[in-house]
Amino acid sequence: MAHPLLVSHKNIASGKIEIDISGNLTLNYISSIKRYIGELSLEGIDTVDINLDNIDNMDSSGAIFIDSISAQLKNQKINITCNQPEIIKNLALIHAKMKNINTYGFVTDKHSLLYNVGFQSAKAYKTFLSFLSFFGELNYSFYLLLLHPSKIRYKEIIFEINANIIKAFGIIAVTSFLVGVVVAYQSSIQLAKYGANVFIVDMLGLSILRELGPLITAIIIAGRSGSFFTAQIGAMKVTLEIDAMQTMGFDAMRFLVIPRIVALVFMMPVLIFIADISGLFGGMLVAKYQLGISASFFIGRFLEIISVKQFLVGIIKGPFFAFLIASIAIYHGLNVKNDTQSIGVNTTKSVVESIFAIIVCDAVFSIIFTVLGI
Repeated sequence: MAHPLLVSHKNIASGKIEIDISGNLTLNYISSIKRYIGELSLEGIDTVDINLDNIDNMDSSGAIFIDSISAQLKNQKINITCNQPEIIKNLALIHAKMKNINTYGFVTDKHSLLYNVGFQSAKAYKTFLSFLSFFGELNYSFYLLLLHPSKIRYKEIIFEINANIIKAFGIIAVTSFLVGVVVAYQSSIQLAKYGANVFIVDMLGLSILRELGPLITAIIIAGRSGSFFTAQIGAMKVTLEIDAMQTMGFDAMRFLVIPRIVALVFMMPVLIFIADISGLFGGMLVAKYQLGISASFFIGRFLEIISVKQFLVGIIKGPFFAFLIASIAIYHGLNVKNDTQSIGVNTTKSVVESIFAIIVCDAVFSIIFTVLGI
């Protein structure tokens, strides 16, 4: 029966010492070897021979320790002797792996600014190509469903509407109401100085219907529903549910992706409408109590000054915002790796990129509407 671990040493020449290790060199006994070597008096010792001829068993932890023992014995030359082919092969393999880690590892490796810029640019380019591939597959799936409407999963769409949109009515209404109150209150202070109280109706109508309503709604949905899409699909990816679906012949695009996108695109105008009403109501309350503008006068001037066109401008943005949010969120959900940390990383990316895409899309709409005189 092999000894658990035996370590001994002897002086074999002037300035030279031999450490003999026998038994099982495994993870459980590495700490005792480190302690033994640390307690050795190596003053005047230039060379340390480590004899592994009597090793009965050595796991990868033991091999890593032997490979890195020079870090503990910094001032001595290390010679390792062994007549067992399996242990020599194991040591050579570990040495090659450890050398590769030291060369390309995250901690020890440092690159120039030009390298980092090139690496990040190439990474962004690959991500863009991957998203284009997903986008193309998504549009092709929509095309097939338009050709065969009977294959559309209406129950899943209704379920997503209830779970991710209808339940968001409350937070949308409250947030928009508070934004309307804040905008109206800050504006009323300035308008009162010039006796232009009545123009608060014009300002609130244009700003909330055209910009604030759609933008606030989209940002809230990106943080609420978008993050949920990413986390939910990411969890399915980690638990191999998506792989199981594909193995059984189910199309992930048809069952997971399209119902969520259709539900959000279909209901986003409704959410924007709720945001518009809530924001205007909040502004109307401030106008009444801060500027003395009655609710009937506010509504009358609103209907006189603000045309339906301003309302439609905000509503038209809704489906585009919804498509961006849902597609980005689901894309990142499908990109989750097989670990829980990846879910958090991709969920964060999903929300940030969705909000950025919303703002860019809103800017594009503003330019188009300005050019068209809308």
